Amino acid sequence: MTSKTIHPDDWAPAKGYANGMLAADGTLYVGGQIGWSADKVFETHDFIGQMEQALRNVVAVVEAAGGRIEDITRLTWFVIDKKEYAARQREVGEVYRRVLGRHFPAMSMLVVAGLVEDDALLEIEATAYIGVPS
Repeated sequence: MTSKTIHPDDWAPAKGYANGMLAADGTLYVGGQIGWSADKVFETHDFIGQMEQALRNVVAVVEAAGGRIEDITRLTWFVIDKKEYAARQREVGEVYRRVLGRHFPAMSMLVVAGLVEDDALLEIEATAYIGVPS
C-alpha cells in the first residue's frame, strides 16, 4: 500500500480533494475541515458552532481511518477573525473538551484573510498516527 484515501461513508463526495490520506507508515493526513455537515451544508454561521462541527469532522475522518481521538498528533487552525477567537476563549475551551476531551496535540493557529468556502469562519487540518495496518 502506498496510500489510501479516507472518506467517511455517510459524507457527500469530495470533489477535487481528499478528506484524508493514510500513508503506508500509518500516518493519517486530514485535509482542512470546515464547519459544514456531512452534506456540505453550513448549519450555523456562528464561530463556535462551526468550530465544533469542524472538530467533529476531523474526528470523523480519523475514525474512518480506524483511529481514535488520542491518535491525533497535530492540529493546524486557520481562522479569519482573531478577535472573535480571542473573545470567545471560554466557549472555545468548552467545545474543544466536549469533542476532543483532554487530548491536546501539537497545535498551530494562523489568521488568514479568507477561506475557499465563503461561509467558513475557520478550517482545521490534522495529522494522526493510526499505525501500520497488520
